Amino acid sequence: MFTEFKNFAMRGNVVDLAVGVVIGAAFTAIINSLVKDILTPPLGWITGGIDFANFFFVLKGGHYSTLAEAQKAGAITINYGVFLNAVITFLMVAFLLFLVMRQLNRLVTRPNAPPPSAPPEDVLLLREIRDLLKGRP
Repeated sequence: MFTEFKNFAMRGNVVDLAVGVVIGAAFTAIINSLVKDILTPPLGWITGGIDFANFFFVLKGGHYSTLAEAQKAGAITINYGVFLNAVITFLMVAFLLFLVMRQLNRLVTRPNAPPPSAPPEDVLLLREIRDLLKGRP
């Protein structure tokens, strides 16, 4: 049983997948840093420093000026600002990944498509018959 598992785990596809997951996790950290540290600050500056994380509704409790105060007091809140931040971050990450993948796809050389194979013998015969019938009066 151990030998079977070892053979399965060492197959090319499984190892390739493992390497892809590790590289993907590292690449995710790079993209997240790009969004958080490079793109989000100018976005905050453009929007006048609005922190969407402090957009919330209090369902049960008093009136609070920040989400942290409401959570500290144990108020029940709907944190739609945190959701907005997550959506904005997702859209920026998705767009950046799209741009990176588009560039990578342009750089990767694709093998030339094989030339089309010759039509089968029966197709050639049918074409010849068709051409002969077209020429009949």
